[in-house]
Amino acid sequence: MKIAIYGRPFNDPVVLPFIQQVFDNLNLHGVDIYVHHQLHNYLKDNLNTITYNVLDPADNIKGFIDIFLTLGGDGTLLDMVTLIRDSGIPVIGINFGRLGFLASINKSDIESAIQAVVNKQFTLDSRELLSINSYPEVFGVDNFALNDITIHKRDDSAMITTHVFLNGEFLNSYWGDGIIISTATGSTAYSLSCGGPIIYPESKSLVLTPVAPHNLNVRPIVLPDSCTLAFDVESRSSNYLVSCDSRTATIDKTIRFEVKKAGFQLNLIRLNNESYLSTLRNKLLWGLDARNY
Repeated sequence: MKIAIYGRPFNDPVVLPFIQQVFDNLNLHGVDIYVHHQLHNYLKDNLNTITYNVLDPADNIKGFIDIFLTLGGDGTLLDMVTLIRDSGIPVIGINFGRLGFLASINKSDIESAIQAVVNKQFTLDSRELLSINSYPEVFGVDNFALNDITIHKRDDSAMITTHVFLNGEFLNSYWGDGIIISTATGSTAYSLSCGGPIIYPESKSLVLTPVAPHNLNVRPIVLPDSCTLAFDVESRSSNYLVSCDSRTATIDKTIRFEVKKAGFQLNLIRLNNESYLSTLRNKLLWGLDARNY
């Protein structure tokens, strides 16, 4: 089995024993380990000797790597999506961050999680992505997002007006700081903090959530993920911000763009002792009530 490992450089040395544990357990099971070059540059001076291969950006991973493993938080896993793209390679994340909703494996469960992965004791949870299309292209070939695509005013500008069109028909104009177009996966992220609903992953839906709307009767709306959304933005400044997950670009207000479902999915690994609902309860304290205990 070939497992590739991705992570950012770590500022806190307290995670090093856990990283060492990951490599030791993979090595114990005879796994062929491939490390992303960015992580290798950090590990070569911080990890006890373990034989692994360095994954070069030019390497073709589709059909070669069996599983991708991320070390970090949810942001690290979102970064890694641009490497996997449409390859279909299953992903599992070990959480070294705070919440760990996507990277759901706790540091204390590393040994049992790796044993389950190498023995293929898991299921695949396929998640839809969004893509953004414009002319000129804003994000190039990395024009997709697992969590959300967000339109937002610049920090030093007044509120913006976002005109939204659903399948060519005018939907609404949103006055405020911006708007979030979220997948079901991203419904528990930024959209949730702005009052958006939780969307079950298999609902085939996306949610449009305004950010700080300057209107009392504007609410989030759930839409089918088969729709195409188009956006025109009015702003007192000459540009505004658009983000695809953790990637942000400043674009001219004259650019019109569309958002729709991407043509591929991301396969998250779910171990047999976890589910989406258990993650909701354990990570977000969903339904927490003293009367239940």
